[in-house]
Amino acid sequence: MAEQSKIGRRTLLQAAFAAPATAALVGSTGTAAAAPNRDSGDQRFTIAVLPDTQYLLDEGGSDPEPVKEALRSLVRRRREANIVFLAHLGDVTEHGTEQEMRTADAVFDVIGGQLPYSVLAGNHDVPGGDDQRGPTPYSRTFGPDRFQRMKTFGGASPGGYNTFHTFRAGGREWLVLALDWRVSEKGAEWAQGVLDRHQGVPTILTTHDLVGNSPEAALSAHGQFLWDRLIKRNDQVFLTLNGHYWPSGRTTLTNDHGNPVHLHITNYQERYYGGAGMVRFYSFDLARNVIDVETFSPWLLTRRNTLPEAETAERSGDLDRFSVELDFGARFPLPPSAPRPARSVVTRDTLAYWRFDTEGLPSAKEGPVAPGTVVRDLTGKGNDLTVVHLHTGSPDLLTWHRDHHDGQPAHASLLFGGGKGPDRGAILRTAATAPIASAKFESGYTIETFLKLPSPFDGDHAWMGVLSWEGRAGDAGKHSGWSDLEPTCSLNVSGERFLQFVVYPVPGDADPTSWSHAIPVGRWTHVAVVNDGRRTTMYVDGAKIARNASEESRGITTQGKPFVIGATGFDLQYGQGFYGSIGDTRITGRALRTDQFLTG
Repeated sequence: MAEQSKIGRRTLLQAAFAAPATAALVGSTGTAAAAPNRDSGDQRFTIAVLPDTQYLLDEGGSDPEPVKEALRSLVRRRREANIVFLAHLGDVTEHGTEQEMRTADAVFDVIGGQLPYSVLAGNHDVPGGDDQRGPTPYSRTFGPDRFQRMKTFGGASPGGYNTFHTFRAGGREWLVLALDWRVSEKGAEWAQGVLDRHQGVPTILTTHDLVGNSPEAALSAHGQFLWDRLIKRNDQVFLTLNGHYWPSGRTTLTNDHGNPVHLHITNYQERYYGGAGMVRFYSFDLARNVIDVETFSPWLLTRRNTLPEAETAERSGDLDRFSVELDFGARFPLPPSAPRPARSVVTRDTLAYWRFDTEGLPSAKEGPVAPGTVVRDLTGKGNDLTVVHLHTGSPDLLTWHRDHHDGQPAHASLLFGGGKGPDRGAILRTAATAPIASAKFESGYTIETFLKLPSPFDGDHAWMGVLSWEGRAGDAGKHSGWSDLEPTCSLNVSGERFLQFVVYPVPGDADPTSWSHAIPVGRWTHVAVVNDGRRTTMYVDGAKIARNASEESRGITTQGKPFVIGATGFDLQYGQGFYGSIGDTRITGRALRTDQFLTG
């Protein structure tokens, strides 16, 4: 598993050991209002899965405490692990009697209203038949009435044996279909209706009997019915979870749309202490396009004094701890967000803001942008940019297109065709009289831009300027840097694709420099340089980089010379211009927080 997953797992185990098993929880009835399903927009969130608990909820003599502790631990960790939902996979009890259901009712009451969840009937919970059976102790305990006050609850089929929930996480909606262990044709019609009303919503289908494992994971007879009737037809179903069979297993099938569906068996009742309340975490990471899966018993993590306890506390085999790769953006594309107008990102402290849609570039259209074209400074402070071609080159040295960073206010950018052999490029340049050309920024500043390097990154691109102020360091009396000829402030991309921000501050003769990691090709990157009047910090995609300048740095030694996008002062005389795309660029006269960046 990837290193990030290992770190997450260590955090989880530390939290499990630190939390007392007897932690008190609020909540007394199964119909308590579930906590609001708020979506923080965090690209990482967790769906918890609890399989067959029947051996621990058995009136013939058992111990419900491991299940209680599993539920307590989920409530304790719901914020830290961003647990957004819990799915039980059926066989809650051994015999489905009134007494066992009363016990199960009390066990689930420990959740109170603090975590939304679904429960479905397994063969041990109901006397037989399919989802058209009449009332049972199970349906009176875990029927629709139990979930009515949960904000995630969407509805139930007639009779109440099939339910669905929707929740928001990672900036989008998700659907969980919790189906009876024996879905009838009428039940399948109901489920199809739910999917039809939620077209395109990524869906997890949970049931008790779907995939068996004898000896390898494959559809059971009832699973084949669900696959043919429901799953393979609906591309939005990407993951199915079931219990019933053991040992655990997984397989992947291709649906009618040519996309993979991941089918997983989760069941630990055959292990020590009836599975000891084993929980599985499905940790979604939409930024990495992966689901990291891990399996453990919160109850046993507090003890592990004997060999059976130690062997069962956490599972490490490739059927119990693994990762599933899935490109969520490609499989489930979100509708494009609307552009944000300039007025929404221009504040009192904004000194210059340029964008390349029709707000900033009234003549914007697909194709080359001619020399002499003006890009407006949308603060109205007089820092307009003019297109200039460097050296010689074709008209497509600078072209307009609609490509943009997902978080960018304007839905447009400029593609710069800089290169060497022969040297060529295009720049956007202010007038020497523009306010930004002589501003000193001694109280602090934030410089933001959006970049995209082409893929493949072909040609001789040893060093490229993204933006800079014209004027040589030596002419400003600064002689401590790499060369007296370098600009007094510039953001550059090295041949290894490292970002470099170098600045000569107003006082002193040092040139504090920050270096990023190698930025990706073929993907938009947001870059922000923040100075608080003392220190400079670079952020790449909202994350602070490691190699920030150690020297104190106040202000920028500008010399009343133009500000340039697409090159540095070196490139204006010799060398290449920028090769790649640049989007919205903003300069603010104070240090901004990360939540105030253009992506916010």
